[in-house]
Amino acid sequence: MRALVTGGAGYIGSHMTLELVDAGIDVVVVDDLSTGIAAAVPARATFVHADIADQALLQRLIEELGVEAILHFAGSVVVPDSVADPLAYYLNNTVKSRALIETAVKTGVRHFIFSSTAAVYGMPGSEPVPESAPLKPLSPYGSSKLMTEMMLADASRAHDLRYVVLRYFNVAGADPAGRSGQSTPRATHLIKVACETALGKRPELEVFGSDYPTADGTCVRDYIQVSDLARAHSAALAYLAAGGASDTFNCGYGRGFSVLEVVETVKQVSGRPFAVRLAPRRAGDPAQIVASSDKIRSVLDWQPAYDDLATIVRQALLWEDRLPPRTA
Repeated sequence: MRALVTGGAGYIGSHMTLELVDAGIDVVVVDDLSTGIAAAVPARATFVHADIADQALLQRLIEELGVEAILHFAGSVVVPDSVADPLAYYLNNTVKSRALIETAVKTGVRHFIFSSTAAVYGMPGSEPVPESAPLKPLSPYGSSKLMTEMMLADASRAHDLRYVVLRYFNVAGADPAGRSGQSTPRATHLIKVACETALGKRPELEVFGSDYPTADGTCVRDYIQVSDLARAHSAALAYLAAGGASDTFNCGYGRGFSVLEVVETVKQVSGRPFAVRLAPRRAGDPAQIVASSDKIRSVLDWQPAYDDLATIVRQALLWEDRLPPRTA
């Protein structure tokens, strides 16, 4: 099989590319490097520096290389940025995804895996959140991803295209072999930011909101290790290749940690105290969201290998320690 990975120079996309090439699958990565890093693409993959909205280029690549599956990671992911600049998110996450889906249909690609988000649920009424929960995003980021889910569903009904949507909860950690990790400049992921602060790359860590209706007043999230997430995609690809019907799955472990619990874990694992400052809430952040992971475990037979917060933090710290100092 030959697979096309969009956004394969980014954090999650690079781990997915490693997962595929380790399995002996031929991979072509398309990334515009707006946030990705070319060095993150494994040497065994073919890298093309391009925008996924360049339909003529992608059509030629797919046809010439015989691409049979698309795994779509390219997009923008910062919730507060989407609130400040919603049209940019609808362009990058929705309009360009529409172009990619159309290219898949035109070239006869039958398998499509989409990187979605738990942000499509908004503020769920119960925990853990099943895939059947109402979809009420609180941010343009969540809405832009939900629109792509809807386009995929409609396109699959009209054409010979089957898909899996994977709704990520909070992704963290790094490749256990040290080949890739979260390298994005000015990243906002809590565990990365906490690791940067522990290593002296930031003067302090801001905690956004301490008055949420949770046990300690800070947001609660379900953290999934990035290589476990890549294996979920491999399971989804195998499911589609075996004739599985289009479907949607949550990607999380089914239990949550508050911001302050994560901060304390980073302090303990690193052995380094660091300054923490309470700040106002950020727009678009739900108080708590934890995955129901029963469906992905049963249907795709997905079993995580790194379901331990301290292990995830240790991987992130080791990777962060290898990176150059953060620039403003």
